[in-house]
Amino acid sequence: MRLIESAHGHQAPEPIAVTGIGAVLPGGGGATGFWRNISAGASQIGKLTRFDPDRERLPVFAAAQIDDFDHRPYLPELKPSHAAKYTREILIAMAAAEQARQDAALLPGAVDPRRLSIVMSSSRGPLDWWRTAMEPGAQTPFADSGAMFRGLAGSPASMSAIYIGAQGLVTTISNACVGGHHAIGLALRELRCGASDAVLVGGHEFPILAQVARCYLALGDGVISGERDDPARAVRPYSKDREGFALGEGAVVLCLERESSAYARGAHVYANILAHRALNEADHPTTMDMTGSLTAGLIRDVLDDAGRKPDEVGYVCGHGTATRYNDLAESRALRALYPQRSADALPPHGSNKPIYGHTFGMAGIINAAATSLMLHHQTLAPTANLVEPDPECDHDHVAEGARKAQFDLAVSMSFAFGSQTSVLALEAAR
Repeated sequence: MRLIESAHGHQAPEPIAVTGIGAVLPGGGGATGFWRNISAGASQIGKLTRFDPDRERLPVFAAAQIDDFDHRPYLPELKPSHAAKYTREILIAMAAAEQARQDAALLPGAVDPRRLSIVMSSSRGPLDWWRTAMEPGAQTPFADSGAMFRGLAGSPASMSAIYIGAQGLVTTISNACVGGHHAIGLALRELRCGASDAVLVGGHEFPILAQVARCYLALGDGVISGERDDPARAVRPYSKDREGFALGEGAVVLCLERESSAYARGAHVYANILAHRALNEADHPTTMDMTGSLTAGLIRDVLDDAGRKPDEVGYVCGHGTATRYNDLAESRALRALYPQRSADALPPHGSNKPIYGHTFGMAGIINAAATSLMLHHQTLAPTANLVEPDPECDHDHVAEGARKAQFDLAVSMSFAFGSQTSVLALEAAR
């Protein structure tokens, strides 16, 4: 692993450059559409139409849905006979991966195919296909060879690799809402040990199903939002009137390369990922440390790995699910990280879930993409829908709208069932 001298005089591993962003999400795709919605605080959560809440007797009425998707503009080389064997999830993930490759200008031959890898994250995989296939009266869903592709959680990564020509490590991990961060962590290891020269790392999630809603509703009130009249305001993290999250779907993929390799081939760099750390508290399966001390310690560790200090952090991208435990845990972690600071002196801290809902295995990738673009544009994206903060979350969430800033270090946080916490440190491109 190559060590470099940072601008702050610390020895740290070589930064990993984010050179491409692909996004197929509600309300427009690509890095441009993604940034437009994130920076404007423009919620893409609307009326849930994927299933009938009243018929299902479920108090869930809002979701961030991709209503129309045609893979052909994204994947012009994909034969119709092959596309017919794939699910919507596979095609959307393939489209996001190809977008990221093109955005990075990673042309064929730019990297040895044997050193081009793809790592994906999904918390549930092809749940919708399995649900349909197992319904009573389903019409022979297993009768053609495409069933093998449609039923595998790893098919979006595998089919993306075939389309792009990636012959390195191709795998999919599943670890609830920290899976996206963990996929990035695996990509960092691949790049820093020299096994890969470029990694397309992403997440895909399609959880807008009555069955998934029931799972979360069974946990009690305040987990899934019951907002019916104004779906765009369904998700209100850190807010006194929070109700929980809304389900969201889509795919986001980042292209990662060693900084030196990226600049050597003349690539555009959005931001650098400096370090990743993950912690399993091995404690309560559905809550996290509510003192804030464990998360604060993990942030200190990841910053130490990066050769940076907490006082240098200019923004914290929170998990921000608009659930009480998550919101309070994040705010307490900030206070534990900066015990001498008043609330108004803490780094700005926000959430993008009011825009795209909760996307589980993709959430950490969305956070990393959003944070990379904030560093690139030197603009903090707002936490939408926040009018009156919870008294325990009464610090700076950039609630007024996008804010120009001068900062070169940010932290992204992710939490998951199983008492799991994950942290990334990112810096502005040099």
